[in-house]
Amino acid sequence: MRIQDKKKIALVLSGGGIKAAAFHIGVCLALKEKGFKFVGGTPDQVKKVYKDGEQKAIRSYVGSSAGSFISTVLASGYTIESLVNAFEVGLGYNKSFNSYGLNELKPLSYRHLFAVNGTGIVKSIPNFIKNRSLLSGGWESVLKNSLSVNGLFTTKGVESYLRKYVLPVNEFKDLGVELFIIGTQLNHSRKVIFGNFPESSKTKHHMYVNYAKISQSVAASGALPPVYAPYGIMEKDGKEIYFYDGEIRETLSTHVAADYGADLVISSYSVQPYHYDKDHGSLHQYGMPVIVNQALYQVIQQKIEKHIEHQQEINSIYRAVEGYLKQANIDPEHRNKVLEIIEKKVGFKPEVDYIYIHPKSYNHEMFFVDHFSLNPKIMEKIAKIGFKSAISTLRQYGI
Repeated sequence: MRIQDKKKIALVLSGGGIKAAAFHIGVCLALKEKGFKFVGGTPDQVKKVYKDGEQKAIRSYVGSSAGSFISTVLASGYTIESLVNAFEVGLGYNKSFNSYGLNELKPLSYRHLFAVNGTGIVKSIPNFIKNRSLLSGGWESVLKNSLSVNGLFTTKGVESYLRKYVLPVNEFKDLGVELFIIGTQLNHSRKVIFGNFPESSKTKHHMYVNYAKISQSVAASGALPPVYAPYGIMEKDGKEIYFYDGEIRETLSTHVAADYGADLVISSYSVQPYHYDKDHGSLHQYGMPVIVNQALYQVIQQKIEKHIEHQQEINSIYRAVEGYLKQANIDPEHRNKVLEIIEKKVGFKPEVDYIYIHPKSYNHEMFFVDHFSLNPKIMEKIAKIGFKSAISTLRQYGI
């Protein structure tokens, strides 16, 4: 990989609660140490700090769930040090000065993260009180109807925090860089991409939304069930559409960055299933919540690994065909035509390189630490794991 040849660099950040946010912060600190620059703000602000052709400048951001929050803050023009201070990670940073004169980020609190879903709880009066026909159903019917609350908390606190204290602009079109927020349509099976599109559109598997505010998109992307209630956003015609967590359909959304012109995609994800070691012992001793967590992590990791393996297999096939056509002295025009057919059929982009940054199997804190803890010492540990993971991965690419 020749980093100096890359014309457009994108950063893709996945979800996983505050733990994932701390990991991403550590990754970003490592990227900065290696000379990468996070460009963000309005078009006028971007012009002041970015020159066309500048190497190692990240100008495209894709975020899902917790990653959508970090992506939004960076795309808005804040420094990574500002994020460290906002989460009170405990890495010893003093207040930093932003290039655009933005105010320092207000520290994030549990009040912002866990706004009680009062309306949803009031509306969830057990249906078995009102519907006697449940007596003819099984236990599943009883549970579905008696536990009808759609989430204990709501992400409205996060939306309010971003809108009031963070965002200099709240429209995707008013940013001088690309920002894509990933969600899932609740009442369908579509993956949702919020961003600056000419118009909203739908395909069989994807929905492209241009009518949502940035703060609303982040709130929708982070609405992880059953902790958070689905988040409703009004369409231009007044119809309310409900969305929830961006990790439901796909764990990584690197294709979004590639689809919009990035030729280097750096992706950070924090999921790491537990691997046995003597100090921690077997998970069967820890109880049901930990075992469920392991099961979820294994499912997510399998999806990620299949995604990466598929990319690598397509790349290997493409390069093998390309090499054979050259070796067989096939006319360049026909050779390019054959390769073009392959690219279109499988959606392969030969000019795009991918770097995946994730914890190692021995980083047991990534498994046992709470997902939503704002404890500075815990966040510092996770940020350091992110930093070391990124440095190790970048070194493999000669960066």
